[in-house]
Amino acid sequence: MQDIAEILGLVEVQLIEPSFALLPDTTFTALLEESEGTQARLLVDQDSDPLCMAVCREDGTWIAGCFHLRPPTGALIARFEYLGGDIFQEERGIWEAAVRGYYSRELALHTTPALEDLNPGRVSLVDSLVGEILGDGAGRSCLDCGCGSGVGSLVLRKRGYKIFSCDNDPSLISLGFARGRLLQEETMLIDASLLHHYVGHCDTGLGLMFGEIHDFNEGMWEQITGELIMLTDRSLITTGTEQEAMRIRNWADQYGKESEIIENTRDPIYDRWICSISS
Repeated sequence: MQDIAEILGLVEVQLIEPSFALLPDTTFTALLEESEGTQARLLVDQDSDPLCMAVCREDGTWIAGCFHLRPPTGALIARFEYLGGDIFQEERGIWEAAVRGYYSRELALHTTPALEDLNPGRVSLVDSLVGEILGDGAGRSCLDCGCGSGVGSLVLRKRGYKIFSCDNDPSLISLGFARGRLLQEETMLIDASLLHHYVGHCDTGLGLMFGEIHDFNEGMWEQITGELIMLTDRSLITTGTEQEAMRIRNWADQYGKESEIIENTRDPIYDRWICSISS
């Protein structure tokens, strides 16, 4: 995997956005517009759309802002032109993976992993479940929503899916990195209720053990479920109880999706109920 400095032809560069979750925030565009600099570099994708702008400060250090999840402003482009900057080009997917890797390395470095939460036997049970409902990936994309420490991502990767993993618990993600179940360039620390700000359409979605879903938090889970199923052509969501699966099926119906509830007898504790959802 390339890193962001290599893509920009630099030895070292620091992104001005302090976390991956803040990449859509336009506040940081203004900070880059106002930064003092002596040189600039603009990275564009294969369609010449801006991905990043980097500025060299008076002390020789480089800072950069990302624009693959928010648009640049006219003032920013004018700043680049004023500095007589150079234009670089890279495929969007390569840049996006490099940015995920940049923030994931920071997370792995500064976040203590959670205690191991995975029964090794669960890997084969999840693999059997994914194989039955979703089949092999053959290079298709899959969004592992609420990836935890990465059992689903591990299974999906082995089955040939191109994975995008996300969760809002940094300690679980750090554990997934430490165990090799999650890969840094695939993983995002974000709020899954805002998925569409960070991820485009994916062929497939996976949500293992959604919940616990109760009356007081069902609004949050409804939003997460809606984000996942509207970004994917088909999704596999598992829950601990039939009641939770029924809630998910009702939400899928409201979004005009077809759904089926299946009892899963593989594991008496995890993934007991399945909601299989398709367009």
